[in-house]
Amino acid sequence: MAKTKKKKLPFVYQPIGFVLSWASGALAGMAFQQAWKAIRHEDDAPDALDPDRGWGEILLAAAVQGAIFAVVRSAVDRTGAKAIARSTGRWPVADKGGRD
Repeated sequence: MAKTKKKKLPFVYQPIGFVLSWASGALAGMAFQQAWKAIRHEDDAPDALDPDRGWGEILLAAAVQGAIFAVVRSAVDRTGAKAIARSTGRWPVADKGGRD
């Protein structure tokens, strides 16, 4: 049975990737708060355990939050990878092509 070796990010990208992930989460949270204010004109988005909110409101908030998080995370990850590729000449993830 052949063992599959999991390819890891190069050492230099690991701390950068961690910081970028943290920053993208914080940025996505702020973007979601602003989007929710624009959509519903409320300061607080509904929480799944809030007994005063209906299913529709809770699921709408979750969908909007998920979409914003995915877009922000992808943009931040891509920007970080491109910066590493420009500075080192190598794409930071060994098993990805990095054609851009």
